[in-house]
Amino acid sequence: MIQKFIIHEHHPRLLIFFAGWAADETPFASYRPAACDFMICYDYRDLEWDTSLTEGYQEVNVVGWSMGVWAAAHLPQLMQLPLGQRIAINGSPYPVDDSRGIPRSIFQGTIDNLNGPSLHKFLRRMCNDTPSFREFLAVTPRRQLEEIGEELVSVQLQVQTQQRKGEAPLPLWQKAIVGNNDRIIPPENQLNAWQQLQVPVLHDEHAHYHEPLFRHYLQDLWTNN
Repeated sequence: MIQKFIIHEHHPRLLIFFAGWAADETPFASYRPAACDFMICYDYRDLEWDTSLTEGYQEVNVVGWSMGVWAAAHLPQLMQLPLGQRIAINGSPYPVDDSRGIPRSIFQGTIDNLNGPSLHKFLRRMCNDTPSFREFLAVTPRRQLEEIGEELVSVQLQVQTQQRKGEAPLPLWQKAIVGNNDRIIPPENQLNAWQQLQVPVLHDEHAHYHEPLFRHYLQDLWTNN
């Protein structure tokens, strides 16, 4: 996993954002939460965590999106931090699951058919409409296709291993945001996951990626706190 500081000014408060599959910092690097250091995590080919980067903070807030919701929920190191708010956006701690995440056949099909055109289609499905997709294209992550293919396969294997060992997600998340127009992770499956984990849910009508939603949870929320 890559842990990258966007703001590293030694504030007493840290905001950690776990981005989704195929992401990097590019779409989120412009956000400036007030009086916070700001770290973005991505690339879940492994879940190795450098604890030295998160030492010394008085408060650590966590936001996860998409596959990052799963990744964060399997990092026991987070639970040792002085945690504040923990908010999950359009994701599930069970990312490869027929009733609580992405159905297995669809996940496997994404792996089997991953190429430039299919990735373009995936990114289009993340967005609500053509204007929002065009805006996203201006900040599209810069990672290589081969690398994100490896990431998807690795996530699948890690999830299978966790299931085989009976490893449950950690009780990290306090609140979940579920977009009713999410075309990546079925909203009803997200709701099933959060109901099982007894996590309160806030509904909205957004798609899987909605820039104003990130601007709120990665900037404005902390400016007002």
